[in-house]
Amino acid sequence: MSGAPHVCRDAEGREAFLCLHGVHKRFGPKEVLRGVDLCVFPGETLVILGGSGTGKSVTLRHLVGLTHPDRGIVAVDGREIQDLGERELVPVRRKVGFLFQGGALFDSMDVFDNVAFPLREAGWAEAEIADRVIEVLEHVDLDESVCGLMPSELSGGMQKRVALARAIAVRPRAILYDEPTTGLDPVTANTINDLILAMQARLGVTSVVVTHDIQSAFRVGDRIAFLYRGKIRFTGTVDEARHAEDPLLAAFLAGRPLEETHGA
Repeated sequence: MSGAPHVCRDAEGREAFLCLHGVHKRFGPKEVLRGVDLCVFPGETLVILGGSGTGKSVTLRHLVGLTHPDRGIVAVDGREIQDLGERELVPVRRKVGFLFQGGALFDSMDVFDNVAFPLREAGWAEAEIADRVIEVLEHVDLDESVCGLMPSELSGGMQKRVALARAIAVRPRAILYDEPTTGLDPVTANTINDLILAMQARLGVTSVVVTHDIQSAFRVGDRIAFLYRGKIRFTGTVDEARHAEDPLLAAFLAGRPLEETHGA
C-alpha cells in the first residue's frame, strides 16, 4: 500500500533511512533500472558509481519522488513513496534535499531568493527566512555579500555552493547529490567534496552521491554501490571496493572499457 511503513535493516539490525527494493524503470523501449536493491543508513554517505547512461541519476530521482518506478518499492524514513502524488510528497521532500547536476538555480532570482524559495514554500515567516538564508550560506562558506547576485554572476563552484545552501535550507535529514563535481576544475571540485564531508559532520545528514569521479567517490564515501546494466552489482566500504575481485568493478575503477570484461 502506498505510504505504508516499509523498513529495510542490515545484518546488525540498523534501520535504513532510504531504501529501494526491486525497482524497475523503463523509458519507452529502454529499460534503465532492472531491479535495483539499495539501502542507505542514517548518517552515512553512500556513493553510487557507474558509467554514463547507466541510470545513476534515475536511481537518485526515485529517492525523492521525482521519478516513479514501474514496479518496486521506494521508501523514505520507513514510508513507501512510490505511488504518492505531488501533495503527499511535500513532507517527504522536506526530509530529503536534492543538489541537482549543474545546481539548477532559478535564473530569474538572486541568490537570496533562490535559497529562500524552499523556505517560503514551507511557510516560514520572512523574518525567519532572512536569518536562515544567511545561516545556510555560512554553512557553505559564503556570506551575505552574495545575496543580491544573480546566478549568471556566479562561478560554477559558487553556483554549486548556493544550490547546496538551498538544498539544506529546510533542515533535511538526507541530501542527494547528482554529479556534484562535474564541470568543475580540480581545486573547486575538492572544495565541493570538503563541503559534502562538512555537511555530514556538521549536520549529521545521510547522503547519497552520484558520480563518475573515482577520486571524489573515495574521498567522500563511507560505502560504494556500483550500478551496472540496471542493477546494483556491488556494495561495500571504500576499502572493499578498492580490493574487490569483481572484474567489472575493477575495470571501472581502473578506467578500462567495461565491454572488455563483460561476461567475466
